[in-house]
Amino acid sequence: MTGTLLRPATQADIPALSRLAIDSFVAKFGELYRAEDLAAFLAEALEEPAIAAELANPARLYRLAQAGGQLLGFCKLGLGCGFPEHARGSRVMELKQLYTAPQATGRGIGGALMDWAMAEFAARGADEVQISVYSENFGAHRFYQRYGFAKVADITFRVGEQLDPEFLFARML
Repeated sequence: MTGTLLRPATQADIPALSRLAIDSFVAKFGELYRAEDLAAFLAEALEEPAIAAELANPARLYRLAQAGGQLLGFCKLGLGCGFPEHARGSRVMELKQLYTAPQATGRGIGGALMDWAMAEFAARGADEVQISVYSENFGAHRFYQRYGFAKVADITFRVGEQLDPEFLFARML
């Protein structure tokens, strides 16, 4: 990850952030969905207006990874509990997204963002962190398990009209 800079997101980053999020999601999961379901999800969650709203939300915190002026990844933290029905802690926070550009996978960017995220959660007093992960994203399961996360519940994730089976992973801090 030599030469990679981690920094906060700004309003000027919204177009690149949206493009990376869409490209990453579609590359990893796009073939799982009907075109209309995928389009609805992208508009709701990853297109520029959605990213702008999330970036303006004080309960969200973004960190970008870039090298050579190119955005290579990002993570988004939720400073509140995303799944209170499964919370074990009293100050639960959530890793909402951790994406790397498809061409940047395997370069340590996810690890650098995860290290930053875990330090940020600890600094903000979290006693538990939750992460929603697609049930068949085995690489992500292994990644989060390396950070001490374990499955605590079966949940679902909506993409358009489709409900995906997801696992809620969590870790006490």
